[in-house]
Amino acid sequence: MISFKPSKLCSPKQAAQVSHAVAPVVYQVHAARLGPLASIRLAAISHQGCASQQPTPLPGRRNFSTTRVGQLQDVFPAKETPFIRRTPPAWEHPGYTEEELLAVTPGHRQPKTVGDWVAWKLVRLARWATDFATGIGREQQVDMKNPTTSVTSQKPLTEAQWLVRIIFLESIAGVPGMVGGMLRHLHSLRRLKRDNGWIETLLEESYNERMHLLVALTLGKPGWLMKTMILGAQGVFFNAMFLSYLISPKISHRFVGYLEEEAVHTYTRLIREIENGDLPKWSDPSFTVPDIAVTYWRMPEGKRTMRDLFLYIRADEAVHRGVNHTLSNLKQKEDPNPFVSVYGANEEQHKPKAALKPAGYERAEVIG
Repeated sequence: MISFKPSKLCSPKQAAQVSHAVAPVVYQVHAARLGPLASIRLAAISHQGCASQQPTPLPGRRNFSTTRVGQLQDVFPAKETPFIRRTPPAWEHPGYTEEELLAVTPGHRQPKTVGDWVAWKLVRLARWATDFATGIGREQQVDMKNPTTSVTSQKPLTEAQWLVRIIFLESIAGVPGMVGGMLRHLHSLRRLKRDNGWIETLLEESYNERMHLLVALTLGKPGWLMKTMILGAQGVFFNAMFLSYLISPKISHRFVGYLEEEAVHTYTRLIREIENGDLPKWSDPSFTVPDIAVTYWRMPEGKRTMRDLFLYIRADEAVHRGVNHTLSNLKQKEDPNPFVSVYGANEEQHKPKAALKPAGYERAEVIG
């Protein structure tokens, strides 16, 4: 991997010199068809720590988005404010062991009711639309007879395709938890009753999905076309989830459960392609993960490659998968949230572990 690391403290003149030195290299990398992600990374590194530097537009178009290479930069502040050093995560991540990370596998809950079938078909429609919008070719498709569990295809995706897919999906993945948590919060206030632990779990899920997005954005900043797509998708999705949760929270949680099945499948395929060397830049051990990811997941030394990053993200998605399928199986107005409840000494064996239960827990297994 080519890497340029100028000093974090540089004057405007020095910043301009760095930009002029790196710009031709970025353009040559792109022109030589070494992949748009290499140019993304070069441009982002050349801007780090130089807050006063103005981006230098470069000629040519890229496959990633409408943003020109010279305009890509780290979206987080390059320097601290005079008094505030950093903002810690609102919800501290619980962390995973190595065994838990590797134990996650794709899975599918077979629809049992009409509501389940509707939720599943809507997710399949969304999957098709996402594949079409992100330019996934037929040879890059997995076995359509087992779309949620098969991770092999004739041709792998490129780093740029993966980055577009991740940013787009994670930009709307944080919507359902926020909608559900908001409506349950208002319901609790309106009915003057406790919520039994659902609100916190749903809001934490939404926060966790947004962290996935922030990590992906450190690799590149989308252009106006993708921003427009995200704006439209979020507007439609938020209102659809709002109405859906008012009508049937059970079907809404089932829909999110199926959506998270797709997320686990997506990241499992991504990890497999990294391990196979199909994504040479992300397979490079020297391609380290962003600092925000290290802080949030408390990633240990020696476990900070792109593969490790996506193992953590996949485990998060597996938790959301199991949680939402389980919540869909409960009585929405009266059952406590089993994932945050304290069990009796004799019933501790019933406490659920969401990541290891792709189809979720039935009500009798966790409530009794």
